[in-house]
Amino acid sequence: MSDELFAGLRQAVIDGDATASAALAEKALADGVPPLEAIDSGLVPGLSYVGEQFGLGELFLPDMMLAARAMQKAMDVLEPELARQSAQRHVAGRVVIGTVKGDIHEIGKNLVGMMLSTSGFEVHDLGVDVPPDRFVEAAKEHHADIVGVSALLTTTMAGQRTVVEALAAAGLRDSVKVIVGGAPASESWAAEIGADGYSEDAIGAVALARRLLGAGDAVAAG
Repeated sequence: MSDELFAGLRQAVIDGDATASAALAEKALADGVPPLEAIDSGLVPGLSYVGEQFGLGELFLPDMMLAARAMQKAMDVLEPELARQSAQRHVAGRVVIGTVKGDIHEIGKNLVGMMLSTSGFEVHDLGVDVPPDRFVEAAKEHHADIVGVSALLTTTMAGQRTVVEALAAAGLRDSVKVIVGGAPASESWAAEIGADGYSEDAIGAVALARRLLGAGDAVAAG
C-alpha cells in the first residue's frame, strides 16, 4: 500500500496537482506512513523527475513552478508531523540564497531553493533586493557552506561581485562557497568575480552544490 501511495505522491508532483499532493500527504499520515518516507520515496523522486525533464527541454518553467507548488503543499501537511517526531533528514549542506540588491526577480531563485531543499540541503532564502551585508550576516548566522547569489539583469549582476567581495572582507571566503546564477551570469563571469561556480538552472545547481561540498553528483543555480 505504501508503494502505491508513494507512486501517487510522485505523480501528483509531476502533474503539478497541489490538491492531490496535499490529500495524499494527509492520507500518508492517516495511514501511519512516516513523513520522512513520504518525502524521500514520493515527493522527492517526483520533483527530481520534473527537474530532469526540464533540463532536457521536455518540460518548461510553468511545469517546474506547478511541480514546486504541489511539492510545497504536501510539505505543508507533512512538516508539522515531521517536527513533532523530531525526524531529522541528513543535511547535505547549509545554503543561504538570495537575489542581489536592486533586483526583484525570484522565480529562478525559488526553484533553485526548492530543488536544493528537496535534495537534502538546509536552505535559508533571503528573498529579493538583498544587500551584500545581509548575505554576510546570514552566512554567519546559519553557518552557511554555500551562498547562492542570483541576478536577472545586466544592470544588477555587478551585485554578485559585491557579495563575493563582502564575504571576503568579512573573512568568510575560505569557509563559504559562492555560486551565482541568472540570465546574464556565466561560467566566465563566475571566474572573473571569484565565485566558486555557476549553474544555468535549478537542476544544475544541485549538482554544483554537491560537487563543491564533495557530496558526489548533484543537481541546481538559476
